[in-house]
Amino acid sequence: MAFARPFSIAQPVPVEAGVSKTLAVARQKSISNVDYELNFDIPADKNQPIPASETVTFDWKPNGQPVQLDFKEERTHIQAVSVNGASVPIVFENEHLLIGPDLLKRGPNRVDIQFIAGNLSLNRNDDYAYTLLVPDRARTVFPCFDQPDLKATFQLSLTVPANWQAMTNASLRHTIYNTDKSRLTYDFVPSEKIPTYLFSFVAGRFTPVSRTIDKRSMTLLHRETDSTKLRLSLDPIFTLHADALRFLEDYTQLPYPFQKFGFAAIPDFQYGGMEHVGAIDYRSSALFLDDGATRDQKLSRATLIAHETAHMWFGDLVTMRWFDDVWLKEVFANFIADKIVEKSTDASGSSEANYDLQFVVDHFPAAYAVDRTAGANPIGQPLANLQEAGTLYGGIIYHKAPIMMRQLERLMGKDALRDGLREYLKTYAFGNATWTDLITILDKRTPVDLAAWSRIWVSETGRPVFSHQLNQQGGRITQFTISQMGEDGSARLWPQLFEVALVYADRVEELTVNMNARTVSVAKAIGKAAPLFVLFNTSGQGYGRFPIGVSSMPLLDVMAYLKRIKSPVARAATYINLYENMLAGKGISPNQLADFYQQQLADEADELALRLLTGQLSDLVWHFTKPADRPARAVAVEQVAWQAMNQAKTPGLRKLLFRLYQNVALTDTAQQRLYGIWETQNAPAGVTLTEDDYTNLALALAVRDYPADMILPRQLARVKNPDRQKRLAFLMPALSPDMAERDAFFAGLAVDKNRDREAWVTAALGYLHHPLRAETSKKYLPKSLDLLDEIQRTGDIFFPEQWLRATLGAYQTPDVAALIRQFLTDRPNYNPRLRNKLLQAADTPFRASRLLYGR
Repeated sequence: MAFARPFSIAQPVPVEAGVSKTLAVARQKSISNVDYELNFDIPADKNQPIPASETVTFDWKPNGQPVQLDFKEERTHIQAVSVNGASVPIVFENEHLLIGPDLLKRGPNRVDIQFIAGNLSLNRNDDYAYTLLVPDRARTVFPCFDQPDLKATFQLSLTVPANWQAMTNASLRHTIYNTDKSRLTYDFVPSEKIPTYLFSFVAGRFTPVSRTIDKRSMTLLHRETDSTKLRLSLDPIFTLHADALRFLEDYTQLPYPFQKFGFAAIPDFQYGGMEHVGAIDYRSSALFLDDGATRDQKLSRATLIAHETAHMWFGDLVTMRWFDDVWLKEVFANFIADKIVEKSTDASGSSEANYDLQFVVDHFPAAYAVDRTAGANPIGQPLANLQEAGTLYGGIIYHKAPIMMRQLERLMGKDALRDGLREYLKTYAFGNATWTDLITILDKRTPVDLAAWSRIWVSETGRPVFSHQLNQQGGRITQFTISQMGEDGSARLWPQLFEVALVYADRVEELTVNMNARTVSVAKAIGKAAPLFVLFNTSGQGYGRFPIGVSSMPLLDVMAYLKRIKSPVARAATYINLYENMLAGKGISPNQLADFYQQQLADEADELALRLLTGQLSDLVWHFTKPADRPARAVAVEQVAWQAMNQAKTPGLRKLLFRLYQNVALTDTAQQRLYGIWETQNAPAGVTLTEDDYTNLALALAVRDYPADMILPRQLARVKNPDRQKRLAFLMPALSPDMAERDAFFAGLAVDKNRDREAWVTAALGYLHHPLRAETSKKYLPKSLDLLDEIQRTGDIFFPEQWLRATLGAYQTPDVAALIRQFLTDRPNYNPRLRNKLLQAADTPFRASRLLYGR
């Protein structure tokens, strides 16, 4: 509803929902020096409203237009407004509080607002709450200028139950109890200038832990109760943060730029982490690991901590001007995080550490999972309104962009890129910058035309497909050429460097290919002895779909030889090449690939490579094997996995193989064995299973129609942590053997409050739509797709994609593929970004339908 304005004025900038780029540009020209003083009084009861007040001060250049403060709430939430000391009528329209130009003056202005805080992004639980305001959610909590290039200071006063802890971006000034000491007010000093999406607070019944390392005090708030996890995790958590800070200060030649450094571990946090200035939020399970943690899990924790700490410089100190460059902060956080982990693993001296392998396993499958689809998006995307910024996030900016940056580093050289980044940070410190600003700085340090280079990598979608020609005569190579074209058939060129390996009976020779033209000759190969076969992208740095072998040997012989390749990076890159060619229907079938992977299970001795291998084999069993053929495939995989587990040499390998066994178990023998392990809590020899593992085992048994009404309540009684108890209780209806109960659970997800715990929802959907339940659950698909638009409006940034992948990922039949296509056909004007998300998530059922059923 629009309210009549008490002023009459032409408005070149329309008052429209969200935060349009037009509004943001206009505001940035007229508003500066923004400061917020915020007061929130949070009741113990999460259902009670939160009284709040704020003072926002800013300098204003008159432009004949009202100032628009963004507030995505009902008009009734605003109780009183005063401008420069005088009470004024409340004028609220299309998610904006309007302050007329006649009420303002050139230079400093002050607006005081009494309001009820918005709940959408306060994430209130029974005994804790936290904000998560990226990308445009600050405006859902309090009136503000919610755009990244109007940085401001935030001075917070937070009144909470007396037994709560609190943390924000700035240091604590003091605390004050109320008269009966039932309430406690935390007053914090002003923060540095930061964008609204990075303002944050966490409050609740948390346990604080503080450490000082390198003369820097760090505080952690957590709710973990498992004594083993605490004992094993606290030291690494603090040490990893200290190591990351030390690396970043050296790499950037800038000291840590903010007044404090702290972090909070939050149960079932929506993301792995969020880089709030001085107050990072993490998903608790990502930080707290137990004695059953694999090397992969420990590396993932180290990478996550490095990523969020890197954001303190890349994103927090220097922020993108508008969210169309959101990828810029993410690419550098990932890029620098990889460097931090590389240095820390090198320093550890561990023979198991392999940075290049981690890079391949972490980034390439996730990037390809988007870029191969009909809904692929470029790294850089235009953005007209901030309310759609959440749709920009995904595998491309988090995983293709780091691959692109590694190629840029090879192109420029490590020192040149590092020096350019140092200049970039110093030039734009505490301000905003664009990709063009960075390219301008980097361009001075290389003869390469970076603007042209970035167009294909940053501004366009898709990936190249490589082909080859190898000729030999007299046992010697006479010609070896490699060509590329777009996967869409276009004649595009992705300039890049990668390696190929000539494989002989007694050695492997690796050659670098500079793919700076559509077809290049590998000159160093000419005259060499003809190899048994050639492997592509063996260093794991090239991007695209590569041939799966160049050889006179049959493909299956080449695959069998793979176990003799010593480099786990080359093996992992080959697993990815094989899988991508299988998906494309080029040269290898799902059955052939599954046969090979089964054979490879006992021979793959690297944990990261085995994690990739077992994940792909699980996909082959569940997504690319017909239901009628699945029991026979499962029998084979079960037997091989169990045998390989018993022969594996490390606990990490054994645990990965046990997880595969648990994942694919279909026979009575396997399920009875798993039930016995769960019942007695007696893990297989050499495998460490924790409370979380036994919970996952109980869930796996329940979805296989073991008596869930018996298993899950008993497992619930075993769980000690109250947050994990609540999660399991939420999941149980989705696993009920009673279809009516499952129906009721799904119907409840149409109510937005039942989707508040997004990580719980997506986990539940994974079980609800498990392949074993596909025939009874596909009736939920039409409603699931209908809800997508609402989920995008009400959920956090990753939730629409996670909803779709958890919903669609298990299906493989033509009728489901047709249903998805019909949904889009019936909606020709559907939100194009959501259309792309749907096409990305539908890629697996589309390909499975085509590969298995020919349509």
